[in-house]
Amino acid sequence: MMELNRFNRPELTLRQKLWQVQWMFVLLLCVTATIGFVMLYSAGNGKFDPWSSKQIIRFGVSLALMLAVALTDIRVWLRLSYGIYLLTLILLIAVEFGGTIGMGAQRWIDLGFINLQPSELMKIALVLVLARYFHGMNMEETGKARYLIPPLVMVIIPTALVLRQPDLGTALMLLIASSVVFFLAGVRMWKFGVVFLGGLISMPVAWQFLKGYQKERVLTFLNPERDSLGSGYHIIQSKIAFGSGGISGKGFMQGSQSHLNFLPEKQTDFIFTMLAEEFGMAGGMALLGLYALLLAYGYAIAMRTRSQFGRLLALGVTSTFFLYVFINMAMVMGLIPVVGVPLPLISYGGTAMVTLMLGFGFLLGVHVHRDTSISHHGADDEF
Repeated sequence: MMELNRFNRPELTLRQKLWQVQWMFVLLLCVTATIGFVMLYSAGNGKFDPWSSKQIIRFGVSLALMLAVALTDIRVWLRLSYGIYLLTLILLIAVEFGGTIGMGAQRWIDLGFINLQPSELMKIALVLVLARYFHGMNMEETGKARYLIPPLVMVIIPTALVLRQPDLGTALMLLIASSVVFFLAGVRMWKFGVVFLGGLISMPVAWQFLKGYQKERVLTFLNPERDSLGSGYHIIQSKIAFGSGGISGKGFMQGSQSHLNFLPEKQTDFIFTMLAEEFGMAGGMALLGLYALLLAYGYAIAMRTRSQFGRLLALGVTSTFFLYVFINMAMVMGLIPVVGVPLPLISYGGTAMVTLMLGFGFLLGVHVHRDTSISHHGADDEF
């Protein structure tokens, strides 16, 4: 006999939860990830090693984690949200004192089997904790400045730590994704205007604190030809590869820019460029179509849930996913400065893959538990 929750609705059994999972969404994830495996196979010159085989294993493990998160009662994640945020923050602080240095930045913790990047985990942990904080708050409360100080502190501290690594791209993603949750929670537009104006005024001061290579990236974005063999090399080669792909591309593993090693970081940041060179605009549009379907599912799930926590969590996760896609594609096409954001489910990387799949697990969990009612304070609910 099924147990009843405090709203006299029967608790879902594991079998019922499995039926409630959006399996079409899971299928879309698998199809998108498979494109990533294929491109990493191409990047390895027709070999599964060193990238494709590891990515397949990581995706398999992440898929299992995603389903485990989705099937866990959403109220569990609501109760654990502050603890998850605090743990991730501690990991960020640990990076500051003993992190692994790579490519001039100190961003990772070496766990032996994987280099963990806490800043990636913070993208989801921050959305989770902000959804918890704003859960149940009314428009009057979100309109008062004193209620916004705690979430602002929760955003500023990890953002400052990420900037010190330095990782400007991830710091911007944390700020933008957090702003989305603030907006969806009901924070008034004029307050965003004040913050934006303050940001514009402080830009000359902020410029002085940027690292040398970060300044170079901004200047190169404005004029890539100023140092075509140095800081502008990446984006110039990326544009050449894009243009040479044409409508249908040069063919699988036939991309000259990537396979003759003119295109740097082809397995990570610039993997979309390699895809466009080999499969042309048709291949790029096909991937964009898959991303659009995933985004549509994410926003539809958010609209169907009855709890404020679930709605904010789903919208925050989906918006973070959108930022991954937009920033990477805009970056490799020269529309924004190069900031080192991976293409979701396609670029090689362990922590980014796990983070995304955990986020999708929360999203699916919101759908599975869309009719679960959560009290105003959430933590008072009984299981």
